[in-house]
Parts: sequence; C-alpha cells; structure tokens
Amino acid sequence: MPQAAIQLGVVMDPIGSIKPAKDTTLAMLLAAQARGWSLHYLEQPDLYLRDGEARGRTRQLNVRDTAQDWFSFGEERDLGLGSLDVILMRKDPPFDMEYIYSTYLLERAEQAGALIVNRPQALRDANEKAYTAWFPQCCPPTLITRDMGRIRHFLAEHGKIVVKPLEGMGGTLVFVLAKSDPNLSVVLETLTARGSQLTIAQKYLPEISEGDKRILLIDGQPVPYALARIPAPGESRGNLAAGGSGVGVPLTARDRWICTQVAAALQDKGLWFVGLDVIGDYLTEINVTSPTCARELDKLYGLNIADQFMAVIAHKLSQRRRT
Repeated sequence: MPQAAIQLGVVMDPIGSIKPAKDTTLAMLLAAQARGWSLHYLEQPDLYLRDGEARGRTRQLNVRDTAQDWFSFGEERDLGLGSLDVILMRKDPPFDMEYIYSTYLLERAEQAGALIVNRPQALRDANEKAYTAWFPQCCPPTLITRDMGRIRHFLAEHGKIVVKPLEGMGGTLVFVLAKSDPNLSVVLETLTARGSQLTIAQKYLPEISEGDKRILLIDGQPVPYALARIPAPGESRGNLAAGGSGVGVPLTARDRWICTQVAAALQDKGLWFVGLDVIGDYLTEINVTSPTCARELDKLYGLNIADQFMAVIAHKLSQRRRT
C-alpha cells in the first residue's frame, strides 16, 4: 500500500492543552505525518451516529515538534468514519459512560472498515486496574470489592495497602493506608461511595521507592527499556502527573517474564499499544486507553517508539489489503 494513501484519524483530548515535549499522542501523529499519512483530528463531541453509520466532524491536522505552535488545522469535513484507514483512540480517562458510548460509535466505524487502535471492544473489556486479575501470577495480593469490611480485613492481613478507584488515571485518588491511619474510614467511604462502588486494594510494595516502571508493549513486543517513575519527596505515587521524576532502566528478566505472560492475550484482543505498570516484581496496572512515556524513553535512548508503532499499523493495513 502506498504510504501516502493512508488516512489516519485520531480521537483525543484537546490538542491545544497537551504538553508537546511529553505527549505520546503527538509523537504518534508526528511519526504518521513523517510517513506521508494524512491526519484527521477529532474530539469526543465530534463523534456521532446517523442511521447506524459512525460519522464525525474532522479537521485536517498538521503537527510540528515544537514547544509552541505545535499544530494547525486545515479543512473541516463531515466524514463517515469507516472511510478512514485507521483511527487512534487516544482519549484519556476517566473511563466513564461517555467513554463507553464513544467505543460504541468507534465499533461501528470498525465494522465499516476502519482499523481502530486500540480496539473498541477491548477498551471496554480490559479495565486498566481490574484486567490485572486475568494474570494473578504476575500481581501482588489484590482485592476488588465494594465491602469496606473486606478492605479492612485485607489491610489487617498485609499491614499496609494501596487503594484506588477503577476508573482514574495519573495517580488520582490513590491512597496508601496503614492500620493506624486516622483517615481510614473516610477514605474507604469516599472510594466505595459508602459501599456502593467497586474499589481496588493492593498490598503496598515498598519497592515503589525505586520507581513505578512503565513498560510499553507494541503488538505484544516490549520496548527494551522502561521509565521508572520515582515518587517526589513525601509522595507515595510515582505518576509523572503527581510530581514523579522519570529514570530510564533496562528491562529485567522478571519484567520480560511478565510481558510474556500478558502479550498473547493483549494481541488477541487487539490491544496493540499498551503500558504495563510494574513495581518491584509485580504487575499493578495494564494501561490500554492512552499509555504514555514514549517521548521520555525516546529522548533517553535515541528511540522512535511512535514510528515503530506506525510500522505495525502499516503492516496490519497491508495485510488487510491482501486478504
């Protein structure tokens, strides 16, 4: 397939609000544009269904790798989304009902012929916190429940735990709790909405002081380096959005083993760009909505992770054309 023929759409948060030096979606768009692909920009409100057809208000997009003025829009069009070759779904969480509704629309575009990355059904099926349960051999002791009493027993068993909501990102509402914590009751009431909302609890891993490693998998193959996100002083969260700092580290044998445990399942679901979070020897999250850290790893190791991902997409589109 001639590369210039590829029409790529992206569904993302407002491009004007990103941090261009760190934004993985921008890296993907730069890589696609460098291949001569045509870029079509959409936000969630641009998506709609008409008589069963997924459609959208798109804008032609040009991107630049600059700290200022990193994008410009061209022609605005109303398109059937099935006319695009590929659509990147890169909308950040929260994973709420509006996000799910968007996956319904994108699934109709997929049925009309567009390649959606990551696949809409897989985005619904693989909650970033809960999907670790499919790989218990890789994970720390973990509990998902609405029952505050069960969480208390789990805390008594392990002495120190991490609790967090199932739908958040960037370290939002992540709490470290010890048995003597005076805020224990209010934290559990808040996260479980007084026993009506599922919440995840995991045994606290002291190895967080060495970093919460982000490992990127592209079509099941790991990038050979991870970004270890080190908590800021006085913090328990390594998330960059929570003030953590990123340090590049090579993958360990245990990291690679975890990747082999999850890779086939991710590929089967059509989850082709995934970020694993690993603390010490344990998998804690499987990020499928809009994994980040590609630009940081590119800068540290002279990589071009986004172009590697575009090469995978080009190969899959070529395979489709041949069948």
